[in-house]
Amino acid sequence: MNDSENKKQGRTPKKHPYNIRDKKEKKAAYRDLIRPELADDLYDKIMEIIVLQKRYRDADYSAKDLAKELKTNTRYLSAVVNSRFGMNYSCLLNKHRVQDALHLLTDRRYINKNVEEVSAMVGFANRQSFYAAFYKYVGETPNGYRKKHSKP
Repeated sequence: MNDSENKKQGRTPKKHPYNIRDKKEKKAAYRDLIRPELADDLYDKIMEIIVLQKRYRDADYSAKDLAKELKTNTRYLSAVVNSRFGMNYSCLLNKHRVQDALHLLTDRRYINKNVEEVSAMVGFANRQSFYAAFYKYVGETPNGYRKKHSKP
């Protein structure tokens, strides 16, 4: 049930921590304009650059930078990311950043790093965006996750 339905029925809408909103499903018109073979090729290149080269760790690496590297424009890149990954560019980067942070938060080699340092290591520009993304994907705070999953 969404917030507007709750209001109509006199209920208080569910509050999400860190201003996380429920995802709305929508059919985007641009998906029909994407050439599948080109999109598949771009998908592989995006995975190579973002994941294998770990460009997500660069807080300043923008969709514009990636589009330039792939010799395409940001609108087409955005359409491919949305259709192939089911999320936007920022969410794609944040997903990989959080996955990396999960490892670093429990790795004994990084036990002396505080959460803000881990956040910077994986590419988040600030603490708030890290906490919001981490909570969105993991369902708890980075500190809570570290305490729960650290090995003595």
